[in-house]
Amino acid sequence: MPPRFANLFARKASALLFALGLAASLARGVTMEELLGDSKMTPKRFAAYFEDFRFQRDAFDVINPRQFLARKAGDCIDYAVLADHVLSHHGYKTRLVRVEMIGKNVGHAVCYVDDDRVYLDYNNRKYFFTLTKSGRRLRDIATKVADSLKANWTFAQEFTFDYDSYQKRAVYTVVKTDPPESDPDHQASRN
Repeated sequence: MPPRFANLFARKASALLFALGLAASLARGVTMEELLGDSKMTPKRFAAYFEDFRFQRDAFDVINPRQFLARKAGDCIDYAVLADHVLSHHGYKTRLVRVEMIGKNVGHAVCYVDDDRVYLDYNNRKYFFTLTKSGRRLRDIATKVADSLKANWTFAQEFTFDYDSYQKRAVYTVVKTDPPESDPDHQASRN
């Protein structure tokens, strides 16, 4: 076989083996080590790992990530917190956002990626468009999340979560009825 065809064949074979490896890991589930060790991790790639996960609400606010990954089931906060942890490990600037809505018995959590101005939503993990574009202000994110659920939001909160202590900490909250100028990130969003 001529060298140029051998190189092409090797590249194609390597790409196929990588795709098969990713498909195999998706079929059996993925581990925390694989997510943290994936050198090609992007927000879209992260979402692809969760296409086959089921929705399952737990009594606890955030379940252990290894349990979430092993059982391939959880809810929006499990997904958002894990996305925040994994993507920030890979150098992305992420923010956790919880949106409370009228008529919903619970809020909804997403992971916003500042670098790409998108958020990852557990409700969108099975669709081609796994990432949702949004402005970076908390008010913008809350409006997009609420619109996607055909709801009206009342307040949104940016928070942090620490897997070591299982502690959530509010960074700031925006109430929908507050004037936009009162948003802590109002000035930054105009840049």
